[in-house]
Amino acid sequence: QVKFVESGGGSVLAGDSLRLSCVASGYRYSLHCMGWFRQAPGKEREAVATIAQDGGTSYIDSVKGRFTISRDSDESVLYLQMNNLKSEDTAMYYCAGTPLLGVDCTGQILALSMADWGKGTQVTISS
Repeated sequence: QVKFVESGGGSVLAGDSLRLSCVASGYRYSLHCMGWFRQAPGKEREAVATIAQDGGTSYIDSVKGRFTISRDSDESVLYLQMNNLKSEDTAMYYCAGTPLLGVDCTGQILALSMADWGKGTQVTISS
């Protein structure tokens, strides 16, 4: 069973930066698609960014130009560099991954693929 452990969150001021990390373990097949999600209080979990095995990335409009998703060479660690943070970025952040082939690397596919989410890492931005 694949396990995801997120870290790197914290409480910072608007305009600051944070770098989130996610270690994936227990997977038999390569995680061809990975991504970051977030869930703010009272809101549904939303996909923030995705990265495919070929390096292709996608972002929601509100974080474009501020967030960068990446993964290390052995694809077991996922990162999210978050710059110029805003109060609306406050949320619990989760990572996700799927070994599915032949599908687009999207937040929807990732969400459908996830059976067990990690505990997440809290990001709190104060203005």
